[in-house]
Amino acid sequence: MYTARTAPDGSRPVAVVTGASAGIGAATARALAAAGFEVVVGARRFDRIEALAKEIGGRAIALDVTQRESVEAFARAVPRINVLVNNAGGAHGLDTIAESDDDRWRTMWEANVFGLMLVTRAFVPGLEASGDGHIVNVGSIAAQEVYPGGAGYTSAKHGVTAITETLRLELLGKPIRVTQVDPGMVETEFSVVRFDGDVERAKKVYAGVAPLVGDDIADIIAFVVTRPPHVNIDHIRVTPLAQATAMAVHREG
Repeated sequence: MYTARTAPDGSRPVAVVTGASAGIGAATARALAAAGFEVVVGARRFDRIEALAKEIGGRAIALDVTQRESVEAFARAVPRINVLVNNAGGAHGLDTIAESDDDRWRTMWEANVFGLMLVTRAFVPGLEASGDGHIVNVGSIAAQEVYPGGAGYTSAKHGVTAITETLRLELLGKPIRVTQVDPGMVETEFSVVRFDGDVERAKKVYAGVAPLVGDDIADIIAFVVTRPPHVNIDHIRVTPLAQATAMAVHREG
């Protein structure tokens, strides 16, 4: 069990998790609440995060990371923050560059890159004021590798890596740690969304493989943010045993 550090006045540290309506985000919210954080969850699907907040004793606030007004209103509602988990993002389609879809690319870049910038910018002052801030960016194996049909998503996730590494330089000397967690195959709603709701096609992604689940990544994030303040875990890449690279996967049967 990981334990959050309480403030000198005895108050619980506050953790914000974006994209918390399902998968890694929802699992992370549960893990951080169990560790003792006061958790604020944000996502567009408010009914889901409202139920999650009730379950974990946290707060739910509607959030669209691609909209500046939504992000700024969200940040105003969270005046005190210690941990920011930038989890919102996602993939859409597997189109080749020659057959790329403008809207899909724009959606991926707005959620994974522009949204990451908006949320981080909104919370850096509060994280610094806490005296013990931590930003965790959830990337992907696609933040380090490329594969056919994945250019829209991999380029956006490579952008996450560039932002993470730049942040670490820009915040050097300030009390804000910066971590990137890059998961490989995690069975969540990710592939269902990527394939426009085609559940059968999504299932084939994980056929013959024991993939990671949201709780696996949540456990890592809870570990990272409960290390002593002088310890910064820069980067973690985690895959299921059956996965060596984005494309090299061993399937049983």
